[in-house]
Amino acid sequence: MKHSTYPRTIDNGNGELLTFTGVTQGPDGTRLGADGVAQPGAGPPMHVHYLQEEAARVVRGKLGYQVLGGEPQFAGPGELVVWPAGTAHKWWNAGNDELHMSGWCRPPDNVEFYLSALFASTKANGGLRPGLFDAAFLMTRYRAEFAMLELPTVARHVVIPVVYAVGTILGKYRKFKDAPPPIPSNRGKSR
Repeated sequence: MKHSTYPRTIDNGNGELLTFTGVTQGPDGTRLGADGVAQPGAGPPMHVHYLQEEAARVVRGKLGYQVLGGEPQFAGPGELVVWPAGTAHKWWNAGNDELHMSGWCRPPDNVEFYLSALFASTKANGGLRPGLFDAAFLMTRYRAEFAMLELPTVARHVVIPVVYAVGTILGKYRKFKDAPPPIPSNRGKSR
């Protein structure tokens, strides 16, 4: 999903602001730049970008982060953390003040649409979690790109597909009629 105007800020209603700064082309490919602000304790749960590298440089504050199965680690101002495509991870503001970061996602693919829809749904749902039907749509349509790993396996592989089917029958996804197409699941295998 490409927007003609940058910067563009999204808010999840739970202490995270993300400002998309633009799409750039470099020697290592296309990147979507972003600046983020997180309140103390705020940050996404364990997740994975199957096809995209994610990077964050701490501008101000203390970043806590962890890869699946690893110990928590921390980064301070000036430090860069890069999660290669397919690396399950989470991050959070590990300090007592606002965390400011600057980073990118490469290649952008559908990350701007996915995060925009996820943040909007979370904010509309009181800032705690996205609405169930919205989550089912996003997790099903973009399953080749992203996964939320803190959901139990049975929820991801049984409950979410059932909710998605019910949402389709009930017409819950009309608001996503202009959603970008999913990236083919076999694209990452040739990389």
